Amino acid sequence: MKARATTVALLPALLFAAVGCSSTNTPAGGKAPDPKGSPAAPAASTSAPAPAGSAPAKTGGSKLERSALEQGDLPGYQISAQGKNPNAPDGQPQADKKACQPLADIMGDKPDPAARQTVNRGIGSQKQLGLAVSASVSSYTESDAKALIARLKAAVAACGTGFSATVEKQTAGYRDVRAADYRTAGDESVSWTTTAAGQGVSAQVHLVVVREGDTVVRLMALDVASGQKQVRVPQEVADGQLEKIKHAA
Repeated sequence: MKARATTVALLPALLFAAVGCSSTNTPAGGKAPDPKGSPAAPAASTSAPAPAGSAPAKTGGSKLERSALEQGDLPGYQISAQGKNPNAPDGQPQADKKACQPLADIMGDKPDPAARQTVNRGIGSQKQLGLAVSASVSSYTESDAKALIARLKAAVAACGTGFSATVEKQTAGYRDVRAADYRTAGDESVSWTTTAAGQGVSAQVHLVVVREGDTVVRLMALDVASGQKQVRVPQEVADGQLEKIKHAA
């Protein structure tokens, strides 16, 4: 369990709150990975402090914040505003291969350094126990948003054999980077799968990045109950997020 938790820690810091959401849906008597890297406490415990970012997401503030999903938007999912876990690394990971830097960036606090603002959400499935999705919406100039999608497509094509990324002296390996078919209603998108590895264990991750005008949606899915299980960002999550962006506009 500790090794699996360490793998989760090596994944994007953005997945922490999504893990917190999903852990509340663990079957009674089961255990969910602890993002702090220590043995997990029983999910049914009521005395443990709430996971970082577990506060319900609320609409308000800027247009970008109103564009982000909130609790109640998606039936069957728990959605929380993502507070920063104090044990999560800060900043943008650095790849060991220049061609793969866009893929490392997408695992950081924001999709890439050109993002003007990013709002994050953690999404836990109440239908598929263990499925956690990290969602974010970011504002760009439209030209920067288009350039990001182009860079990601090129990086997926160039980095099939994998790469490693380091942030705050924590390093994770990402192997078997493969383009994945995924339809969205956005202006353009890119999707891929990869296996994140560290401390002798690994986890399957599915990523979808969508551009809608000057807004970029980033979705990352992980099964926190079984890291080896192949995962897919639920279609209703992507569709719901894009629909909310269009309504906010």
